[in-house]
Amino acid sequence: MVPCLPDCPAPAPAQLVSYQRLSSAAQTPAGPPHPVPAPRRSLASPPVPATAAATPGTTATTEIATAAQPSSPAPPSAPLSAALLPAQSAAAPPWPDPPPSRSGALGLHAAALPSPAGGDALAFPSVATDAVPAVLPEAAAMMPHHADPVTRPPHEQSLRPSEDLPHTATPPSSHAASATPLIQPPGNTALHDCAESGSLEIMKMLLKYCAKMEKDGYGMTPLLSASVTGHTNIVDFLTQHEQTSKTECINALELLGATFVDKKRDLLGALKYWKQAMEMRYNDRISILNRPVPQTLIMAYDYAKEVNSLEELENLIADPDEMRMQALLIRERILGPSHPDTSYYIRYRGAVYADSGNFKRCINLWKYALDMQQSNLDPLNPMTASSLLSFAELFSFMLQDKAKGLLGATVAFDDLMGILCKSVLEIERAMKQIQCPPDPIQLNKALSIILHLICLLEKVPCTSEQEHFKKQTIYKFLKLQPRGKNNFSPLHLAVDKNTTCVGRYPVCKFPSLQVTAILVECGANINVRDSDNNSPLHIAALNNHLGIMNFLIKSGSHFDATNLYKQTASDLLDEKKIAKNLIHPINHTTLQCLAACVIVNHNICYAGHIPEKLEKFVLLHR
Repeated sequence: MVPCLPDCPAPAPAQLVSYQRLSSAAQTPAGPPHPVPAPRRSLASPPVPATAAATPGTTATTEIATAAQPSSPAPPSAPLSAALLPAQSAAAPPWPDPPPSRSGALGLHAAALPSPAGGDALAFPSVATDAVPAVLPEAAAMMPHHADPVTRPPHEQSLRPSEDLPHTATPPSSHAASATPLIQPPGNTALHDCAESGSLEIMKMLLKYCAKMEKDGYGMTPLLSASVTGHTNIVDFLTQHEQTSKTECINALELLGATFVDKKRDLLGALKYWKQAMEMRYNDRISILNRPVPQTLIMAYDYAKEVNSLEELENLIADPDEMRMQALLIRERILGPSHPDTSYYIRYRGAVYADSGNFKRCINLWKYALDMQQSNLDPLNPMTASSLLSFAELFSFMLQDKAKGLLGATVAFDDLMGILCKSVLEIERAMKQIQCPPDPIQLNKALSIILHLICLLEKVPCTSEQEHFKKQTIYKFLKLQPRGKNNFSPLHLAVDKNTTCVGRYPVCKFPSLQVTAILVECGANINVRDSDNNSPLHIAALNNHLGIMNFLIKSGSHFDATNLYKQTASDLLDEKKIAKNLIHPINHTTLQCLAACVIVNHNICYAGHIPEKLEKFVLLHR
């Protein structure tokens, strides 16, 4: 029986419904299935999106009209925002940045990112129903769970192959935003589920039987959850409820306005709710509720600050870009930097700037979001890895199109080097956790991203001082002695072709002789072994890369060193006749190596009878 307080009416027998069933009913999605996106093709250069949300500076009238009309067939191109933000998978949680949060997992992320619809294809928030360019980050395994498809406005639709999505005739202009999480975050209540799914009638029933509006692990009340997901019916109802304070009403209305800006692209609707909130702040002259004054202005937000008068608020309609900065400021103030939606929408807004060719503004916003993640999340958090990968994808895109003469953008050494330093810092933080060792899979991904960044750095011109700083950073990275999957060292990864597939699309191609050379120059151990006792030379042989094999041998790697299965690098080349003819074992075997092999093959006791240095040499041939 549902517990009731003394003043609450006792429910009739037919009304006795468990909170568990109510919660399940509250999560049932109300919206139609996800619309089918446009076919995908590669991107030659990032087009200027047709919608107002894509390009800063468009008018509110255009933006509102675009959001209100059913979408027309998408042009055969794709905005960069579709490529540079993380995505989802049916087998993995569909959101990039945070640990599972209720307001994030149920509502906002479901509306800002598509729900899983089969397969491992990834999808990204975009500002137009365009195709996906050939630079995309991978983040399917990094996100909180959704379960049901959601229909979103065109700028938020999935940009993945149509065969991965359910086919539907539903117009993509619908603004439904509800989904069911596969994981319930801490502190989840049935009221939160109702708020995020828009189930007003069930919410009224719960409140009738004295359900309390408690906060979740992120400090989110059901009212704030409804504001994040954009369910105006829930917000209108709860702002009039007796359990809601005036401050909570104001925060909810301001947050709902931010949702209208970034998620629904309705600037006039945002102004409506912001105006209501401001009137509530100042309608009582005795107890005016002023906004907290920020200590410093944020460069990533172009030093914008929140408006404090109705006149300033009205003037925002003439500057849509300023409105979008207001939305970011409001969301960060109310939700806080640790909430996943805060960093997500900063990254999304940066991707929109990249669509219009303003890469510097994009980089500044993404750096700010990355700093926010590293300050609030555990080391090697999947969301942080997603941000680092997005940077690698962006820099690769800029360098490739610069080489083709398609873009005037240049990658600054300091920008790329700064991200490499932040990536190394992430590894350093993880390696310091002695009681909780890092996950090898996540560590392996982080190591692969670092190698891609190093590869990109080799394509950027720099001064001698910058070159020294780069090598100093790589040396610091190698001294941490990180190991990834299968106990791979960074040098193992540099000579392995699987390192290429760090995301949905490759940034750099591996095995890479250039990356291998700089790792060895900066102190990488060429005889390091993985869990199968393979040296980097063994892995290079498996990948049939003769250039790297020759380089490693010249650098001191032993061609006749054996792995766990008593195989030498030569043995791994048995089926590659051409390679074996080019690299013959006799040309790389010394008398010392032959002597070590005799000791090993005849089980001669040598420990304590030869110098310790020679003992290690014999072990290489074991």
